[in-house]
Amino acid sequence: MVPCTAFLLLPAALNISTRYLVERIKSVVFMNDEKELKILMIEDNKNDLLFIERVLRKDKLAFVNECVDTLDGFNEALHRFNPDIVLSDHRIPEFNFFDALQICLKEHADTPFLLVTGTVSDEYAISCLKNGVDDYILKSNLSRLPAAIRNAVKKRDLEVLKRKTEGVLRKRNEELQKVNKELDNFVYSVSHNLRGPLLSVVGLLNIAEYVDGKQELEDLHGMMRSSISRLNDTLSDIIEYSMNSRNEIGSDYLDWSKMIKKTFLKVEDLHPAEAVTQVLTLRTVVPFFSDAKRIEVILNNLLVNSINYRDKNRELVIDIEVSTSEENAIIILKDNGIGIVKEVLPKICNMFYRGTEASLGAGLGLYIVREIVEKLKGKIVITSIVGSGTTVIIAIPNSEISGLESKKKDHHLPVKTPVENNLKVNVMVL
Repeated sequence: MVPCTAFLLLPAALNISTRYLVERIKSVVFMNDEKELKILMIEDNKNDLLFIERVLRKDKLAFVNECVDTLDGFNEALHRFNPDIVLSDHRIPEFNFFDALQICLKEHADTPFLLVTGTVSDEYAISCLKNGVDDYILKSNLSRLPAAIRNAVKKRDLEVLKRKTEGVLRKRNEELQKVNKELDNFVYSVSHNLRGPLLSVVGLLNIAEYVDGKQELEDLHGMMRSSISRLNDTLSDIIEYSMNSRNEIGSDYLDWSKMIKKTFLKVEDLHPAEAVTQVLTLRTVVPFFSDAKRIEVILNNLLVNSINYRDKNRELVIDIEVSTSEENAIIILKDNGIGIVKEVLPKICNMFYRGTEASLGAGLGLYIVREIVEKLKGKIVITSIVGSGTTVIIAIPNSEISGLESKKKDHHLPVKTPVENNLKVNVMVL
C-alpha cells in the first residue's frame, strides 16, 4: 500500500493488538483457578511438605509439584521442571536459602519466589522482601498460602505482560513514525513527480496549437512522450511499493537465467536507444526459493538505475553474478557507470531522494529495493568508485531452509568492488 494508505490502516492493526493485550490482561487478572500450576518446593521436612500439599488441595488449587532439598537438585529442577512458582523454607541444612533465591532471580527472573517458614523476626522478613522474595508465609498460618500463590503468579504474569505490551507499543510507535515521515515525503514529492510531467504536457499542447512545421511538432511530441514516460515511471514505482507493502511473501522456485533475461528485455523495451553489454555468471546448482515477483522488481530497478547513471563516454557494461546455497542467494550487480560520491551514498535509498538534478526518476527505485530486501529478511551492500562504477551485493535467504536455526543464520555478503588503479571505494551497508 502507498504510505498514505498505510497511515490509515496501521492504527487499525494497532487497535487489534491492543484488544488482544487487553484480553490477555483480563485473563491474567481473573486467573482461572483450574490452571495447573507447577510448584517447586524447597523443603526437607516431609510432614511439612504433606501439610502444605493438603492446604493447597483443600483450597482447590490445581497444581503439580516437585520437592528438593539440595542446591544441585534445585538447579536441575529449576531448568527441567520450569516451575510457575518456588516455595522455600529458609532453614535447609544442605544449602543457604539465599543461594536458591539468587539463582532464581538470575536465571528465572519471572518466577515468583515465596518464603514458607517457621517463626521469623519482622526484620528478617523485611530483609527477605528487599532481597527479592515476593512474599513470606508462616507455617503456623498456612491458610494464607493459596491466596499468596495466586497473587504472586498474577503479579509476575502482569509484569511480563506489561513488558511485552511496552515492546508492542514501542514497535507500533516506531512504525507510525516511519509511516508519518513517508507520508510527509509522499505529499511533498507527489506534487513534483506527478504534477510536473502533467503540467509539461499541458504546456506543450498549448504550444503545439501555434506550430505548423512538421519537425517542430515532432520535437514537441518527443518532449511530451518524455514527460508521459516520467509520469508512468513514478506511477509504476508507487504500484511496486504498494505491492511490497501489502502482498504476502511468495515462495517460488527461481529460474535465474530466465528471470534475468526477461528483466534485461523489459529494460531494453523501456530504453531502446541504450546499448548494454551483458555479462551473466550463474552458480545456481542449489535450488532457490523466494518471492519471484519481488526479486524481479529488485533486478529491474537496479538495471534501470545503472542505465540512468551510465557514463555516456563509454559503452555500458552490466555484470550480474548469482550464487545459491541452502542458506541464501548472493546477487552481485556491477556496472561501469559514473559512480556515487561519498556524500550522496548514504542517502540513495531514501524515499524520493535523487542524487543529481539530472536524475529523471522519481527517487523511489533504490528505496523500493531496500524495502523489498528488508521484507525478505535479506541484506544489501552498495559500493562505488566515482568515475569507475557501482557494485550492489544482495543476500536473500532461501525460503526452503528447514529448521528455524537455519533461518536465523547471518547472510554473509562478499564485498566485491572495482578497485582498479587504487581508486577510493565508497561503501554503504544496509
